[in-house]
Amino acid sequence: MKEIQTDAAPASIGPFSQGIVDDGRIFVSGQGPVDPDTGDVVSDDIGEQTARTLENVAAVLEAGGSSLDSVVKTTVFVTDMSDYDAVNEVYQTYVSDPYPARSAVEVAALPIDIGVEIEVIASVES
Repeated sequence: MKEIQTDAAPASIGPFSQGIVDDGRIFVSGQGPVDPDTGDVVSDDIGEQTARTLENVAAVLEAGGSSLDSVVKTTVFVTDMSDYDAVNEVYQTYVSDPYPARSAVEVAALPIDIGVEIEVIASVES
């Protein structure tokens, strides 16, 4: 098991790694719409939040030797399921066919005041 750490994504806000590489897979912890340079949430707009979140996911994947093209499973957490379509509009521009398996779950709250958090599992690229 190997920890992934990159300054291109926000630092973890608790006792967990940004990601872990294990047995040919990368497990990326939930990422949110935080600018890694400033530590600020990028916007109140759910589309902009989704884009920054996926940029952060991509940064962790890249640091671990992978990319969004190798994601096999995604879990999307939203605080308001009425944002589902807006999240999907942005999400579909970051993933390609065949699309990863995915779950989307509405949650009462996230650790910071954001509307979306995304975690992924990906294959390490050769």
